[in-house]
Amino acid sequence: MNKKIIVTGGTGRFAKTLRKVKSNYKLVYPSKRKLDITNYKNIKSYLKKNKPKIVLHLAGLSRPMNTHDKNISKSIILNIIGTANLVRVCSELKVKIIYFSTSYVYPGTKGNYRENDPVLPWNNYAWSKLGGECAVQMYKNSLILRVCMTEKPFVHKKAFSNVKLNFIFHDEIAKILFKVLNKKGILNIGGNTRTVFDFAKSYNKKVKSIKSKGDFPLNPYMNLSKLKKIL
Repeated sequence: MNKKIIVTGGTGRFAKTLRKVKSNYKLVYPSKRKLDITNYKNIKSYLKKNKPKIVLHLAGLSRPMNTHDKNISKSIILNIIGTANLVRVCSELKVKIIYFSTSYVYPGTKGNYRENDPVLPWNNYAWSKLGGECAVQMYKNSLILRVCMTEKPFVHKKAFSNVKLNFIFHDEIAKILFKVLNKKGILNIGGNTRTVFDFAKSYNKKVKSIKSKGDFPLNPYMNLSKLKKIL
């Protein structure tokens, strides 16, 4: 039985955490030189040679967020075109793709967003991730994970006390991942709904409270009932 998973973005923050988790699958973390998501021919050659069951797509441009405003071209090439290239090859070779998207694709106004709710990204990063989602949704043998995660410990000295979301640490996401590998469609993944400040202060008592004044939507939190049924 084929249990090989090719992981893009193997040097990223989440991938470093994922490497520490034991599973029955064989995870392979190719370098950018071996697997260049901006090069269709390179992707096809690599996947044909390695014959994975799943491609776990973590690669892309994320922080700092203003990069997606300052360098739109780079954001498009990596997050939209790179993802589309992977989907093209996976669909041709009949390989499942699992794509890490973001909860930021939701508008962030009313909260409690379900997977089938309308999306409306509120920054360029989220637009770039939604652009990737468009390609993934065209291929039925796929899973889109809209995640709300952060590294441990919480790295910021300040946190919003009026913004509710579903932050969860990378190590917790890594454990959940292996329980949803056989799913398809779209799945929200995150932790309990609470303000960023409440989340942060439970791990760092020194974190300071601040308020979002329009720079961050107040209610980007998701409905996690679909995830809870699986777990």
